Amino acid sequence: MKVVTWNVNGIRARGDQVLEWIGRESPDVVCLQEVKAHPAQVPAQVAKLDDFWSCWHGGGGYSGVALHLRKSRWPEEPAFTHPDFDAETRIVHAVLDDLVVASVYVPNGGKDFAVKIAFLEAMAAYVDAVHASGRRLLLCGDLNVTRTDRDVHPKERKRNGICQRPEERALLEAILARGVVDVGRALHPDDDELFTWWAPWRNLRQRNIGWRLDYVLASESLAARAVSCTSHREFGTSDHGPVDAVFED
Repeated sequence: MKVVTWNVNGIRARGDQVLEWIGRESPDVVCLQEVKAHPAQVPAQVAKLDDFWSCWHGGGGYSGVALHLRKSRWPEEPAFTHPDFDAETRIVHAVLDDLVVASVYVPNGGKDFAVKIAFLEAMAAYVDAVHASGRRLLLCGDLNVTRTDRDVHPKERKRNGICQRPEERALLEAILARGVVDVGRALHPDDDELFTWWAPWRNLRQRNIGWRLDYVLASESLAARAVSCTSHREFGTSDHGPVDAVFED
């Protein structure tokens, strides 16, 4: 199973790039964040992908997520729903037999840090609830938290800066403690340049002076079958790069 997660920073500007990436990588799961579009505003060429069950969950020019599931892997159309803590169109999930797949976009917290903290706390309870149901979880998206200092280039580290604060990092660790694995870090424990976001100035992307904000989190039994997890800095014009993960069937 191949999974892609990507903060596209506006689907109306990057619909063709999403199609190109899907054609290039042939993923089974596509999670998109920050689509910045109501479903009716999604470009026609990407609004309905013939090979996928799709859900666009957006309210206009801010936030928004999408989830696409390949029909050949899941022939029956899933129900796309939103947990109770969804606000500002930030999470969509689907139950696929014993697997729950979710695309999530955590608030940045720069304008209202308390809202971000509440969202992360709700995510921890959500992980508990999925596991209590006997299902595995695949949670992908822009979590807007750098897990540790090594997930930020030394030139970009800011004491108590948003996405680097101890409180948000502690909550991310609390989520992981509930039986999900940070697949990228598990497969690349010694990589200090495992970044997924780069500020759009001073050629930071080209120099790989970035932050790791985008994650693939998987229940332990699923994560044990992960064989790769890669951030693609070279692709696209979003300020985030696509991240893909491959799991053995």
